[in-house]
Amino acid sequence: MSWQHPVPRITDQERLERLSRLRQLLETEGLAGMLLGPSESLLYFTGLVWHASERFLGALVTPTGLYYIVPGFERSRVETLPHLPGEILEWQEEESSAALVARLLGNAGKLALDDAMPLYFYHALAAELGTDRLANGGPLINRLRCIKSPAEIALIQYAMGLTLDIHRQVFASLKPGMLASEVVKFIDQRHREVGADDGSTFCIVSFGEATSLPHGAEGDQVLGEDDVILVDTGCRIDGYHSDLTRTYKLKPGDSAFEDAWAIERAGQQAVFDAARLGAPCSSLDDAARAVLEKHALGPDYRLPGLPHRAGHGLGLQIHEEPYIVRGNTTALAAGMCFSNEPMIVFPGKFGIRLEDHIYMTDSGPRWFTEPSKGPSDPFGTP
Repeated sequence: MSWQHPVPRITDQERLERLSRLRQLLETEGLAGMLLGPSESLLYFTGLVWHASERFLGALVTPTGLYYIVPGFERSRVETLPHLPGEILEWQEEESSAALVARLLGNAGKLALDDAMPLYFYHALAAELGTDRLANGGPLINRLRCIKSPAEIALIQYAMGLTLDIHRQVFASLKPGMLASEVVKFIDQRHREVGADDGSTFCIVSFGEATSLPHGAEGDQVLGEDDVILVDTGCRIDGYHSDLTRTYKLKPGDSAFEDAWAIERAGQQAVFDAARLGAPCSSLDDAARAVLEKHALGPDYRLPGLPHRAGHGLGLQIHEEPYIVRGNTTALAAGMCFSNEPMIVFPGKFGIRLEDHIYMTDSGPRWFTEPSKGPSDPFGTP
């Protein structure tokens, strides 16, 4: 399909630069290679998209080569898919893909493994190479992937803008009596119409008490006149995610909800204000909880209060490094992108989640999307 968006896709040149940085890390760590599984990291480094099955398909990156490990009967399909040039090596149905990797590696040294590697394949490799020759490649991959390039940030920014506009359309269309499933269908249809990769990547639409369940309730719901409304959704553009949540009521006047909404928004702002270059990720989670505790919410994960981390990284995966969570000493650096969503849950009553995302620049934090404006006017009156 032709590319219909005004923002450029990730180029092969950028992927080659990623491979170069990966090879530098392999050399620094004294590793013979990195084996990528059928994961988002395979897409990140090579451009190849493949979904996991019982037949292993991946890529071996060495200091001098790029080898695709492919089931023989899938070779013709792989050749038609976008991917960086590399040698395609086949294994047949009665053969071992792990043995093929072992032959390629020879006695060169330790092999780092994609941390999204299927467990069955780890065991197959361990049988061929021994566990002492296998290393966790996750920290190396995450070190590269958590620093987004300008092109990646532009794709995320564009995807966020599409989803934010659909949020506005949802708010304008909501009426008492509507089913949550109708809203979900509308959101997916609109994401498809604007050219998202596969419509909505996910969609949570909750009304009333169901908003107190962070990831929604089972079954359909009917919107009541005085219900709290929570909508959390996103899409992908060239593989990169958007992810936005808005919580509001259709009419003003509920002081308990509006007071709680103001606390949620203050907690979200505290996370943004704490996002300084070099600050540990944990300090942002601490900042959100400090706001809640001033209002007798919490402490820790106690409810009413914040039952989960204050945010998560975002890119080719909707949840990835860096995690904005207690105990994470990772220092914020330019290029990191993460959510800001210190949800407040009032069990059996309602929950409020305002979720926007931040990207770090050389001069500090920037919003991908402007935060919600108010508890019954979330997008600002035109």
